[in-house]
Amino acid sequence: MEEIFSRNFIEEAIDKDLEEKVYDHVQTRFPPEPNGYLHIGHAKAISIDFGMAEKYNGKCNLRLDDTNPTKEDTEYVDAIMEDIKWLGFKWDKVLYASDYFDDIYAAAVKLIKNGKAYVDDLSPEEIREYRGTLKTPGKNSPYRERTIEENLDLFERMTNGEFADGAKVLRAKIDMASPNLNMRDPIIYRILRAHHHRTGDKWVVYPMYDFAHPISDTVEGVTHSLCSLEFEDHRPLYDWVLKEVGYESPSRQIEFARMNLNYTLTSKRRCLKLVRENIVSGWDDPRMSTLCGMRRRGYTPEAIRDFCERIGVSKANSVVDFALLEACIREDLNKKAPRAMAVLRPIKLIIDNYPEDKVEQIEVEVNPENPEMGKRTVEFSRELYIEEDDFMEDAPKKYFRLSPGREVRLKSAYYVTCTSCEKDEDGNIIAVHCTYDPETRGGDSPDGRKVKGTIHFVSAAHAIDAEVRLYDRLFTVENPSDETGVNDFTDNLNKDSMIVLKNAKLESNLTNLSVGDKFQFLRLGYFCVDKDSTPEKPVFNRTVALKDSWKKINK
Repeated sequence: MEEIFSRNFIEEAIDKDLEEKVYDHVQTRFPPEPNGYLHIGHAKAISIDFGMAEKYNGKCNLRLDDTNPTKEDTEYVDAIMEDIKWLGFKWDKVLYASDYFDDIYAAAVKLIKNGKAYVDDLSPEEIREYRGTLKTPGKNSPYRERTIEENLDLFERMTNGEFADGAKVLRAKIDMASPNLNMRDPIIYRILRAHHHRTGDKWVVYPMYDFAHPISDTVEGVTHSLCSLEFEDHRPLYDWVLKEVGYESPSRQIEFARMNLNYTLTSKRRCLKLVRENIVSGWDDPRMSTLCGMRRRGYTPEAIRDFCERIGVSKANSVVDFALLEACIREDLNKKAPRAMAVLRPIKLIIDNYPEDKVEQIEVEVNPENPEMGKRTVEFSRELYIEEDDFMEDAPKKYFRLSPGREVRLKSAYYVTCTSCEKDEDGNIIAVHCTYDPETRGGDSPDGRKVKGTIHFVSAAHAIDAEVRLYDRLFTVENPSDETGVNDFTDNLNKDSMIVLKNAKLESNLTNLSVGDKFQFLRLGYFCVDKDSTPEKPVFNRTVALKDSWKKINK
C-alpha cells in the first residue's frame, strides 16, 4: 500500500507551481539583516527556507540584507554564517542586497521615467501626517505632480550628494487612499551618508527594504520568497514593484506564521538592552534566545531542528510552549550523552566500617540507553561526597534517601545504612556517617531485601573541583514583552535564572574535556562544558533538568 504523506500549504503551493510550469525548479533564500544575532525564531525560518530547497532538490542562498549601513556589522555576518552551519544547513551562495544596488537603482529610475515615482520634499513628520490612518485616507503630497524631468534631475542630484540627509526622498506613486497603508506612496529611496561595510562611500542614497526585497529576489532568480506573516500586508507593494518595473519572471512570496515561544524574548531592541545593561553576560549568555546562547548552553542542532519540525508550518500565529523545546533536547541528549556522577552541593558521607586505605573500581554503564557506548569505572572509597538534599535528619515517611536508621543503595556499589551526622557550630550538617554491607557489591542484596532509594556519589579523594551554573528561564511570565502593569519588561526577570555553584565535585573521568562536551549528570540533568572552563577548574552549564519542574514550581 502506498504511504501517504501530508503536505503543508507551502509545499502545496510549490507543487502547484511546478505542475503548472510556472517554474521548472525551486530556489529560495534566507535574508537576515546583519544587525544582530540569530535567535530561536530564525531557526524556524532557516528550517523552512533551506528545508524547502532540500526537499525539491533546489538551491537556497544566504542573502544578507545590508540596505541599512548604520546598523550593520561584519561581526553579525560571521555569527549568522556560524549559526546556519551549526544547524546543519548549506547555502548555495553567499550574497548581499548590496550586490543588487545597481539593479535596484536602475529600477527606481525606470519608475520615475514611467511616471510611477517622484521626489518628495516633505519632512518625515509631514509624510506621516499626510499618510492618514487606518480609518482616514491620506493626502497627496504637494510635490507629487512634479514632472518626470524634474524628478530625474532631483534624484540624480540626491545621488550626487547635493542635499542633506532627510531633505528629500523618492516615493512610489501608487494610491494615497488605499486601505493598505503600505500602498500609500511608500518611500523607496532615502539620502543617507553612511559608510557601507561592502560598498564603502559609493552610495549616498540607499533603497528601503520593501523596494530592495522583491527586486533582489527576482534578479537573484528566487522562485519562492518565503517569509513570516508580518510581511503579508507588504506583498501587494512587492507585486506592484515587480509589475511596474516589468520583470518577466517575478518571484512568488508565501508567508508563514513566525515562531512565538513563551518565557522568551526575541526583540533585538530588548535583547540589546539586556546585553548593554549587563543583565546578561553577552549575546551568547546561555539564558538568551539567541542560537549562539543556546549552543553555549548545550542545545544541539538536532534538537532544534526536531523542535521546528514538530511545531510545523502554519498560517495562524500561535505561542509554543517552552517545555516542548526542552523535551526535544532531553530526548536527543538521552540517546547520545554519556552519563557521569557529579555532586553539586556536597556533604561528606563517611562509611565507618570501610577500610581507610581501600579504593575500589566500580563499573557503571556509560549510557544505559545506548549499550554500545560501553562501561566506565568510578572510584569508591571510605569517604564520599553526596548531595546535601540526599540526607535529612528528621525525614518524613515517604523520604527514601538517607536519614538515621534508613538504608539506601549507592549507585552500582553497596547498600549503606545511616547511623549519625556531624554539625558545625551553626547547626549545619557537614558530614553523614553510615555503615555498608560488603555482601551487596554491585547494588544487590544476596538475601533479597530491597531498598527504595538509590543515590549517586563521588569519591572524595578522587573528586574534581568544578563550577556549575544552573540556568533556567530568564523570565517569570509567559509573555515578557507584554509590559502591561509593569514599568519595564525587565520587571519580569527571573532572579533565579542563573545559580552558580562553585564547589561542585565531579567523578575523576571528567578530565581533558573540550568546550561543548555534553553529559547527563545522574539524577540532576544534562550539562555541557562552558567556554570559561580551564583544565584546573572546569565550568559546566546546565542545559536542562531531567524533568520539567517549572510549572509545578510556578503554580
